[in-house]
This record gives sequence, C-alpha cells and structure tokens, in this order.
Amino acid sequence: MKNPEAQQDVSVSQGIRMMFYMMKPNETSFRTLEDVPNYVQKATPFFISLMLLELLVSWIHKGKPPGHLDDALTSVSAGVLSRLPSLFFKSIELTSYIYIWENYRLFSLPWDSPWTWYLTFLGVDFGYYWFHRMAHEVNIMWAAHQTHHSSEGYNLSTALRQSVFQIHTSGIFYSPLALFIPPSVYAVHLQFNLLYQFWIHTKVINNLGPLKLILNTPSHHRVHHGRNRYCIDKNCAGTLIIWDRLFGTFEAENEKVVYGLTHPINTFEPFKVQFHYLVYIWTTFWATPGFFNKFSVIFKGPGWGPGKPRLGLSEEIPEVTGKEVPFSSAASQLLRIYTVVQFALMLSFYEETFADKAVLSQVTLLLRVCFIILTLTSIGFLLDQRSKAAVVETFRCLAFLTLCRFGHLKPFIPSLAFASEIFFSICVAFWGVRSVKQLASGPWK
Repeated sequence: MKNPEAQQDVSVSQGIRMMFYMMKPNETSFRTLEDVPNYVQKATPFFISLMLLELLVSWIHKGKPPGHLDDALTSVSAGVLSRLPSLFFKSIELTSYIYIWENYRLFSLPWDSPWTWYLTFLGVDFGYYWFHRMAHEVNIMWAAHQTHHSSEGYNLSTALRQSVFQIHTSGIFYSPLALFIPPSVYAVHLQFNLLYQFWIHTKVINNLGPLKLILNTPSHHRVHHGRNRYCIDKNCAGTLIIWDRLFGTFEAENEKVVYGLTHPINTFEPFKVQFHYLVYIWTTFWATPGFFNKFSVIFKGPGWGPGKPRLGLSEEIPEVTGKEVPFSSAASQLLRIYTVVQFALMLSFYEETFADKAVLSQVTLLLRVCFIILTLTSIGFLLDQRSKAAVVETFRCLAFLTLCRFGHLKPFIPSLAFASEIFFSICVAFWGVRSVKQLASGPWK
C-alpha cells in the first residue's frame, strides 16, 4: 500500500475513472476510515466538466442545450442543500455502520484484499437497489426521494437534485454489510456507487450495446425518471441492472419518455421542492379515518388509498401524450442572468466553506449556511416571480454586506472585495426600491 496521506489527492486520471467506477482495488483500499478520501467532494470539477461536455455535444447534435437554465439551477440548489448538514454532522450512513461494526460484527474481512473490495461492490449495489426500490414503494421514503424526480428535464444537472433527508433511511439497507466488511472499504464503495449514477443522467448517450445487459445505462435510467405509466417504479439499479432483471422491475426504453413527477409541482423554490410531499402526507394522514389506514398512508405506496392495493392502481396514473411542455420561469432574460451571477457567487462561498470548515468557527459556519440557504431561497422566489421576491433579495444583499463587514464572508478573489461591496450595495438599492413598489401595489407585475 502507498502512504495514505498521498492518496488524499485524486489525479485527473483517477478522477475520470472514479466517475465510472473504474478505480482499482489496490489504489482505493485503506486501513482506516480516516484515510478514505472524500471522493464526492473531489468530484466537483469533474461534475462541471462533464456538464460542459454534455452542453457542447447537445449543442453540436441538436442545436440547443440539454435542458433549461431554471431547472438546472434548481437541481444544483437541491444538491447544495443536501450537503449542508455534513458541515455540522457526520454521515448517518457511516455512523450507524460504524456502530454495528464495532458492537455486532461477526468477523472481519481483510481490508486490503481484492476479494473484499469486489464483494463490497456487489453488497453496496445490492443494498442500493433495495433502498431505491423501497424509496418508490414506501410513502414516507418517497417523500424524500421525490425531490430527485421532480425535475421535468433530464440531464447531468438532474443527478445533483438530491434530498436533504433521504440519507436517514438509506443506511438501513447497507447495515448487514457491517457484520463483516470494514467501514473503510464500505465508505469507498458508498461514494463510487453514487458517483457512477451521475453520468447516466443524460440524453446524449443512446445505446451502449451489450453493456446494457449488465450495467445501468442512460437508457435504463431515463425510463426510471419517466412519468409514463410503463416507467413507474422501474429500473431501480445503481450500477448493475441485473438486480432489476432478477427481481422483476426491469423495463426497456421504448416510447418517448416524459420526465418528472406524475403530478408536477411547478415551482423552483428549493424548500417546496424538498418538502412539499411531506406536507401532503401530513394532510392526508389526518384526513384519512382509521388507525390502520393512517399507518398505511405512511408505509404503503404513494398511490395507495383505502380499498386499493399496496402500490395503488396503475390506471390512476395520469396519461402522458408526449407533447407536455416542462414548467419554466417567466423571468426576463436580464433577471435570469442576475440569478446565474448570484448563484455562481454563492457556489464560490459554498466551496470555500467546505474547504475551510476545519478552521472556521461554529458561528461563521452557521452564518454562512444561513446565507447560502437564503440565497437559494431568494433565487427560487425570483424564478417563480413570487410577490415577496424583491423583499427577500433586498434582505439577502444586506445580509451579504453585513457578513462581509464582520469577516464571516469574503469574496473568492480578495482583490474584488471592494467591487463586491459596491455591486451588492447597488443591488440593495435596486431591490429596495422594487420592494417598496411591490408592497405598495401588490404582487409582482
């Protein structure tokens, strides 16, 4: 084995290969959990590179981008929100696994054996299949997973549309591995299984030939994201499509796939994207009579109702015509450019916060997280053309100036500090005037 410290850096070659689960056991085996690199965090430049490549290929072949800007911003916003809790808490998937490993393991497989590496690959992927399948078949789990399916587009940015609280249920399905597989090996495959699923969220790759018999491919996963009746609850695989073929959930792509939820939510507001279905379950729970029916609202399928089978009736799924038009923002082109600029600035603070979290105080971390959440909310309001969008944006720009003044935020490029303050001061003035007009005249015109 190499020096673990040297393995904390991921080369370009390794970065490309880790996105396709092509890393070798001898370069990704570690004695302790502390030695395992944060591959997901290190994948950020590869996410961006692949999205730019997808944009280029789509533009060359189809003369248009692979999706809509507002949808992409919402997807990346969901990804940002999903990772913020990790600034304060360790992954529950790992902490629960470590607890079982330390207290209940039956025996320990060698951490540096290729056989352990490949067995863990199969075990994690098998666990993911059942977690993913249950996330579609158990209503309270669907409340988290629906976030990922809420996009009406399908491109690489869709892969980043993740739930804030889905992670709290997924660990259950991996826990049997903790009886014999070291946490360091598990942590590697947990990340690679997730990274593999990034590149299959695209329409620019059509058919992968015989590989589609074994691997999950973009074609298979397009079916999974469809709201056509033939697509519902199909192709739940992570890396290997063999699980779907074995357990009866496989469906090949045939007729045109229409993406998104069967009942579109028509919003770009990040909290609605994350939590609207929880509100629906809460309302349905109290409106449904009978203890066992209330229990079923939580633990049976999203389509269940009194007198219906566990997963509901397929004929009640709305028909699609193939002519559906994805929901899009009515914001002006100038406002869209403004939201992209603000989003890019927020991302720089977000990346810097993760890079420096070890040296930042808890107060600074909390204030930065609040500012990031406020930024995402404000951008969602602006894209939705909400009546209070100008008020929220005014407050956000004031918050930026205040946090900079007290040293809790700093521009990505220090030499631009003064220019940033001037820019945000202008934003405060503009949105402040807009707020006064809106408060005086009613909703956004």
